[in-house]
Amino acid sequence: MARIPLLQMSGISLTFGGDPVFSELELVVQPGDRVALVGRNGSGKSTLMKVMAGLVEPDQGNIVVPPGKSVGYMEQDPGMEGFATLGDYASSGLEPGELYKVERAGEGLKFDPARLVETASGGERRRAALAKLMAEAPDLMLLDEPTNHLDIEAIAWLERELGSTRAAYVLISHDRAFLRALTRATLWIDRGAVRRQEQGFDAFEAWRDKIWEEEDQQRHKLNRLIKSEAKWAVEGISARRKRNQGRVRALQALRADKAAQIKRQGSAAMTLEAGPKSGRKVIEAKGLAKAFDSIPIVRNFDLLVQRGDRVAFVGPNGVGKTTLLKMLLGQETPDEGAVTLGTNLEVAVFDQTRAQLDPEMTLWDSLTGDPEMRVSGKADQVMVGGQPKHVVGYLKEFLFDERQARAAVKSLSGGEKARLLLAKLMAKTSNLLVLDEPTNDLDVETLDLLQELLDDYDGTVLLVSHDRDFLDRVATTTIAMEGNGRATVYAGGWSDYIAQRGDLLPKKDEKSKPSKPKVKQEAQPKAGLSFSEKHRLEKLPAEMERLEAEIGKLEELMSDPELFTREPVKFQKATEALVERQEKLAAAEEEWLMLEEKAEGA
Repeated sequence: MARIPLLQMSGISLTFGGDPVFSELELVVQPGDRVALVGRNGSGKSTLMKVMAGLVEPDQGNIVVPPGKSVGYMEQDPGMEGFATLGDYASSGLEPGELYKVERAGEGLKFDPARLVETASGGERRRAALAKLMAEAPDLMLLDEPTNHLDIEAIAWLERELGSTRAAYVLISHDRAFLRALTRATLWIDRGAVRRQEQGFDAFEAWRDKIWEEEDQQRHKLNRLIKSEAKWAVEGISARRKRNQGRVRALQALRADKAAQIKRQGSAAMTLEAGPKSGRKVIEAKGLAKAFDSIPIVRNFDLLVQRGDRVAFVGPNGVGKTTLLKMLLGQETPDEGAVTLGTNLEVAVFDQTRAQLDPEMTLWDSLTGDPEMRVSGKADQVMVGGQPKHVVGYLKEFLFDERQARAAVKSLSGGEKARLLLAKLMAKTSNLLVLDEPTNDLDVETLDLLQELLDDYDGTVLLVSHDRDFLDRVATTTIAMEGNGRATVYAGGWSDYIAQRGDLLPKKDEKSKPSKPKVKQEAQPKAGLSFSEKHRLEKLPAEMERLEAEIGKLEELMSDPELFTREPVKFQKATEALVERQEKLAAAEEEWLMLEEKAEGA
């Protein structure tokens, strides 16, 4: 017996500002569907979800929800007018006997139902909206970035709830681990078309790359055919004008087909401008202790951060990750202990609150008005890595178009705001990057590029994140803040931390029992290679090959006996570059040998 769809969309077309978002879209969601909705930032994922929820009216087409079936949408910015507390909002519409569901969701998602709406942060409001949806338990849940503003414990709770629900759901998320664990089908929005694959997110990238490869092959064939037909037209059309008008029209049709092809959106042309090298020792903390209102943040904490380290801070919201980070940067004074900063530090900060962005300013003014990016006497240029660039050209590198340059920051999506903040960050040189939740709202391709940039970055990275996959890809050291002043240092990323912690953390049924704090703040040894070390071992051969090629070019340049006399400055720079690359190659070879020996030993 055929199942009745929970939601059916037929012939949906939608246009914003003259550009079609969707055209003749057909979409069906069946009972039990667990669907990942993916696509580039700005491709229309949130818009499609709002159309599905009935919050955005399409220009044409029909949306059918069968009688007796319900569709629920988690609002990104929920309206709470008329409600005194978050609990009042989350429980509205529920029967008295169902109020326990809000309390249960509140515990899992860590929001306080008694919090006054007028004092609640954006993150607290979003958690209340998610709790409301989970308590209502509609037949179809539409979840737009539900893990934003959740810590890893709350994400794990939500993952368990969605994994066990009988409801269907469509899910937008930047969290790869979350998507892999929960989805069994994928909707991909790409240039106004929506494709569906009956496999979860884990199979998405291979599917996407195969489609793009097939498109490239078709485009290549079309270009060859146009070239061949155009040559015929030039050489023989005058002699056969009457008999071959059909072939001429066919050539025109081919050219029209090519013009109609929608170019794929490329990757953002992001680069991290590394500043001068810092000292070998970047941060040294000894005996740090800090408490607020008698609640300890850290106790007797030691840490040594060296140049090139990638240090991640993980733990529940409110445990003190930002406070510890500020102490390590010298921005917060500890109650006990001391922090010594290394020499020649240039710090760049990515702030998860987007406080560096004025929502009322245009993108243009947001860049040109930045004192560190301003070019004297040039209102249309910004300083990027010490070189002036036209502001629109620089914005295009981060996938913004000319029309957006004069638009207000508040008109941007969450992912676009993150890209704008990255544009400001990456224009400046640095050797110490502080990234506070950088992955929120970014699409998969931009996350991949950011990870690659961090891999190649010559400086040091301090990272706060709840994205388990990103932590595994980037971190070489993880500091787990577990509450009650415990801050323990582990080697590797998130998976390595989970593998090493043993019984350090209380089990679920032992939450009320006190656990002994770990005294020794040292990374625990682990047999074999960590996730990050395996990734590094795979990348090192290409890095060594690149360095060898650069060394070869520099040696060829310096083999010119007249170079020193003719261009002494160029000779000096080439010499310094050669020494630097030889040092990097030696270090890379040493690291590769060490990792190979460690892998063989395992």
